[in-house]
Amino acid sequence: MAAPLDQPEENPPVPSDIPPGAVPEPPRSAPVRRPTDSELVDRARAGDKDAFGQLVRRHQARLHRLVSHVVRSSPIAEELTQEVFVRAYRALGQFDGRSEPFTWLYRIALNLALNERRRASHRYETTPDPRLLAFHEDKGPNGTPADQALRAELYRTLVEGIDALSELLRTTLLLVTVDGLSHEQAAEILGIPAGTVAWRVHEARKKLAIHLDDRGHGRAPSSTKERAR
Repeated sequence: MAAPLDQPEENPPVPSDIPPGAVPEPPRSAPVRRPTDSELVDRARAGDKDAFGQLVRRHQARLHRLVSHVVRSSPIAEELTQEVFVRAYRALGQFDGRSEPFTWLYRIALNLALNERRRASHRYETTPDPRLLAFHEDKGPNGTPADQALRAELYRTLVEGIDALSELLRTTLLLVTVDGLSHEQAAEILGIPAGTVAWRVHEARKKLAIHLDDRGHGRAPSSTKERAR
């Protein structure tokens, strides 16, 4: 007669090295580390198309916002943003890593947008400003109709003031106060000292304050980021 098989114990003994009452926790898996932009660029240069796709998804919205503020046309901004990544992909082999990939992408986007604005600025004179359209879509239910109308007029005046700035002041202001870049990051994109960035932002804000005051809106806000997105 065959010996009966051993049955598992219903209450296996607790290992002697575990204090009484302590319940061992199952091992936890390590969190997945988010690859840096530089790592994604290196992988893309090695032929990893998914890595470049991650880079696109990571920066597409911010680049589109920047381009929209420069060219004032959503359809053109869409085309130019796509062109940014096309050019970046073709130039992967030329990226030397001396700057951060996102500043490299910003530089491409800014150059494309500024060239387009210089080439065909007349094209957008009668085009609805996407910045104003975004304000009306995002104004929310807060305030009375009169309050909303006043805010809309203030924002329209602010946008007009930004457009009245010189290209140098306007571009620097957008990078710092709208896109939230540091003076050092903006300086790297523009190829100028950080001190020059600080001066341009100061001058732009001073001119905006005068523009708003002349039109009965008081002093300019300390940052245009709140409503200039």
